[in-house]
Amino acid sequence: MARVNLRQVEAFRAVMLSGSVTAAASVMGVTQPAVSRMLRDLQSALKMPLFEKKGSGLVPTAAGSALYTEVERSFHGLDRIVAAAEEIRTRRTGMLRVAALPALANGFMPRFAGKFLMERPNLNLSLFGVISPIVVDWVLNLQCDVGFAEVPIAHAGLPIVQMPALPRVAVMPEGHQLAEKSAITPEDFEGENFISLTPGSSSRHLIDTIFAKHNVSRTLRVETALSEIMCGMVASGLGVAICDPFTAAEFSGRGVVSRPFLPRIDFDFAAVFPPQRGPSPVATDFVQAFVQHVRQSAPGEPQQA
Repeated sequence: MARVNLRQVEAFRAVMLSGSVTAAASVMGVTQPAVSRMLRDLQSALKMPLFEKKGSGLVPTAAGSALYTEVERSFHGLDRIVAAAEEIRTRRTGMLRVAALPALANGFMPRFAGKFLMERPNLNLSLFGVISPIVVDWVLNLQCDVGFAEVPIAHAGLPIVQMPALPRVAVMPEGHQLAEKSAITPEDFEGENFISLTPGSSSRHLIDTIFAKHNVSRTLRVETALSEIMCGMVASGLGVAICDPFTAAEFSGRGVVSRPFLPRIDFDFAAVFPPQRGPSPVATDFVQAFVQHVRQSAPGEPQQA
């Protein structure tokens, strides 16, 4: 059997859909003789008639009608491939795996991610909230397509996108005497019960350095790696803390009051990508959209990245 080419099948389908060689030629953007030639070659290759003349037109034979059913199945499959390619091109399909430090994952990022997915109905998301060292580890091991971790990043060579910097805030229980102030300074925390981040973290070092510089003594009652635990302790009335603005905003109205803290201590974080490969288009879109979301919607006063 001679080889059948796609153009011949397209001509056959066009005639079946339009009802005439003339109309098929117009649809395909070729001449009428070209369509007639492709139909003759197709029938010759298949060794069976697909049309018969009736008056001035063509009508499909039984074999032609049966073949058309199979052709349509194939073309619907091609349509699905084209549609899938378009969705991939426009970053609206597939799976995106994101790991984010708890300050983002406890509310702010899920709200953003939900809106991001609503615009991409065929995109699925895996979102994990883990501490920054684990975020970096998962990105390095290709368990995630993108991660959001506090800087500085311990692993050199990771491609990063710096996020807008935001000021940390002072948090205190509702009804606390410091809540009457419009801004909090280190001296205001003299002798206060303090819920602190764990030793060894860059955030703990920044905060301790400020208090040491101002010669302020706090009573360290609790140490924790998670800002949610910190704010939960504050809400209990146990003491005060310096917190990232995202978690503080999540606990607003839940027994916690936040106030600006001076001098400013920035909460710095970045998006990180696997070094073994370039970021996927949808991961790039996610990060770019998140940067804009932070600038427009984050609590505090974002600085340009």
